[in-house]
Amino acid sequence: MSLSIGIVGLPNVGKSTLFNALTRKGVLVANYPFATIDPSVGVVAVPDHRLNALSKMSNSEKTVPAIVEFVDIAGLVKGASEGEGLGNQFLQHIREVDAIAEVVRVFDDEDIHHVAGVIDPRHDIEIIDMELVLADLQSAEKRLERAERDSKGGEKEIVAERDILRKIVPALQQGKAARSISLADTETLATKKLQLLTMKPLLYILNRKSGAVNIDAENGERWRELKDFMDASGAQYVTLDAGVESELSDVHDDERGDFRRELGVADDGLDALIKGGYKLLDLVSFFTTGEDESRAWTIHRGDTAPVAGAAIHTDFRDKFIRAEVILWDKLLEHGSWAKAREKGQVRSEGKEYVVQDGDVIEFRHS
Repeated sequence: MSLSIGIVGLPNVGKSTLFNALTRKGVLVANYPFATIDPSVGVVAVPDHRLNALSKMSNSEKTVPAIVEFVDIAGLVKGASEGEGLGNQFLQHIREVDAIAEVVRVFDDEDIHHVAGVIDPRHDIEIIDMELVLADLQSAEKRLERAERDSKGGEKEIVAERDILRKIVPALQQGKAARSISLADTETLATKKLQLLTMKPLLYILNRKSGAVNIDAENGERWRELKDFMDASGAQYVTLDAGVESELSDVHDDERGDFRRELGVADDGLDALIKGGYKLLDLVSFFTTGEDESRAWTIHRGDTAPVAGAAIHTDFRDKFIRAEVILWDKLLEHGSWAKAREKGQVRSEGKEYVVQDGDVIEFRHS
């Protein structure tokens, strides 16, 4: 399953620094707007200690993690929906990703210019979110106008699109994101072809800076406003220091913990971000393991065994017979598939089985 997350935000909030840290791939970073004009793409492994443990148990020749594709999208500015700052080009790049990670600067630093001249995270969020709403409004109004005209023929698909747009357009006109509208599951599925920016899941990344004044530590009015917004909207967010994470990306894994302690950054912000993206899209991992390879496979939570099997090969869906399943920690406890089977710990599951996060599976097909 291909999964892509677009990193967006105002200029000079730390997007490209974060991207560098995530992918260890050089991206132009400069202290001025539009340093990154074309989106850069990096593939990042999803950290998972379960996979590493299974690979060690099986003495696998290869270990293949689940992956997330991050897209570094140049800074948006006020008026982007009307083409300001190459806005139309950037907004199109956002349409192509599965989810949006919005970087929000939460530190004061006179040496790093802010386009608004002042650090106000809540205001920054309003600018970005409103530009996405306005971009959606333009496209949704045009589609609704066309659907109103074409639906007179009575074609079910066009009528359904018209009815959905009749709900979405008024919300966008009020400045609300399309994802805030209550839709039936079938309607939500139908909105995918509309490619609405504000239907995409959104994760906020609060970017701190070591040695600077960070508003969460300051705990003043700016932080309270931001926190109240997050709590009231039920927004998902992670906090990290993109600069520190970028520095640590060149440090050997064995020494990274010591460097973190020296810099006063206890938690791995990148792990939190990648896992946050997984959670945002309601994804889980199941595993296959053996001497040749141990691999993590990405599926949606709630997928049945045949659907999960299709991640490996369509035969596991189309010619599915059964799935032999054991939870990862139970398999490790017994040390091998053979011993787990001896102890009766491997279950045989049919087509209706809903795969659980952490399942290790062997598929059988005709």
